[in-house]
Amino acid sequence: MEKTLLDIKNLSRFFTIGKGQILEAVNGVSFTIHKGETFGLVGESGCGKSTLGRTVVGLYPPTGGQVLFDGIDVAGNKTHAQKMELSRRMQMIFQDPYTSLNPRMKVMDIIAEGIDNHGMASSRAERTKMVIDLLHSVGLDEEHANRYPHEFSGGQRQRVGIARALAVNPDFIVADEPISALDVSIQAQVVNLMKHLQETRNLTYLFIAHDLSMVKYISDRIGVMYLGNLVELADSDELFKNPLHPYTNALLSAIPLPDPKVERTRSRIVLEGNVKSPINLPKNCHFCTRCPRKQPICEQEIPQLKEAAPGHFVACHLVK
Repeated sequence: MEKTLLDIKNLSRFFTIGKGQILEAVNGVSFTIHKGETFGLVGESGCGKSTLGRTVVGLYPPTGGQVLFDGIDVAGNKTHAQKMELSRRMQMIFQDPYTSLNPRMKVMDIIAEGIDNHGMASSRAERTKMVIDLLHSVGLDEEHANRYPHEFSGGQRQRVGIARALAVNPDFIVADEPISALDVSIQAQVVNLMKHLQETRNLTYLFIAHDLSMVKYISDRIGVMYLGNLVELADSDELFKNPLHPYTNALLSAIPLPDPKVERTRSRIVLEGNVKSPINLPKNCHFCTRCPRKQPICEQEIPQLKEAAPGHFVACHLVK
């Protein structure tokens, strides 16, 4: 039986943005991530993916619910030693390699920051060797250690960001749209690098993105978010073969196909209607204003995530 490394229970993260106004970025999300797997999280901009990722690693305190990492409550009371150990085991790769690296620090010191904080090197020579080994592991050279971030391309900077995350030998990495700021020609290289590192270092990923085809390539299971809620969750192949939620169907219909004949003949699902504001959301289906199949119950009750088939969960009143 697969070991559960991350257990997210009814997680919520709200932001107060004005008098009486609450922005519900993440609302009641639950799922697990098994050790060694990649869990893909998809959805359009503003759906709460990045907020969830930052809450998982403890950058945001949860408004409600729990994040359990290897049985430890990420937001719970802990000693300094426990906090340091948790921060070592959970790392994050950020979306924008242009802003996530300190422009005043050389790559050597950027990567070694975690090594220094956790006292992982006994001498300066060992510290240097650890950084050079990390650079080699992400496809960079020893000479890159003495350069500043502005001297690199976008793909190279993201490799530096990956090396920084790997420096403390983590078990789990949240990759927050790690390829969205990169050229298409570089995206596949970075994703292949992440797959290779996962195999050689036994890593577990939460891979956040909006490119469904890339998420399918790297993920074992996929969760679909819409306005702070998880609306569907299934194995990667199952989700693509048998999407149950109307929103998932619309997302999949937008993926271009490599066969021009099929691409010309297939019909895309164009969603009409307005996206609800995430501020003070009503207690009904958040997708009902855009759903082409909505029923009266959709405007009256929030659908609960339920198992429609073995391992396939969906939150939709239309799925029995």
